[in-house]
Amino acid sequence: MSIDRLLTIMDKLEKMHKSLLKLSYHKTELIKVGDMKGIDQMLKDEQAHVAAITQLEQQRQKVVTEYLGAKGIAPSGQPTVADVMEVADSPEEKAQLDEVRKRLLLTIKTLKKQNDLNQKLVFQSLQFVNMTLDLLRPQPEQINYSKTEVRGNNMSKVHFDSQA
Repeated sequence: MSIDRLLTIMDKLEKMHKSLLKLSYHKTELIKVGDMKGIDQMLKDEQAHVAAITQLEQQRQKVVTEYLGAKGIAPSGQPTVADVMEVADSPEEKAQLDEVRKRLLLTIKTLKKQNDLNQKLVFQSLQFVNMTLDLLRPQPEQINYSKTEVRGNNMSKVHFDSQA
């Protein structure tokens, strides 16, 4: 059995992740300028990419399982490309799989970093909005208590009996 189908799927996965990474870079710019409509559209585009990636990942798992089954190996847990690399027919196939696997992992690592940055930017934006809202809201009247009296901004001295 050939690894060509697996290599094709892995290439498609890499392309989809790179496309998602481009969207993530663009989302960073949208967050910086506060373009909510653009961010909303970006989220829809990202969801479509994630759905396509999920479908490709299912295909990859199926092909890996079939390949391992053809070699008489039942994978334990999730079937991986590393499992195929261990039983590949030739060093060339192993090298091809290793190369595409490394490229995909690098793209995913970069995507995670960019998503972390976007998450931090959104969090900082929310903090700024909350701080601004706190500054604009009327503050409740400050009331201070002492042992024998209560003082407020609009209250004259009021004595109260602490024995009550």
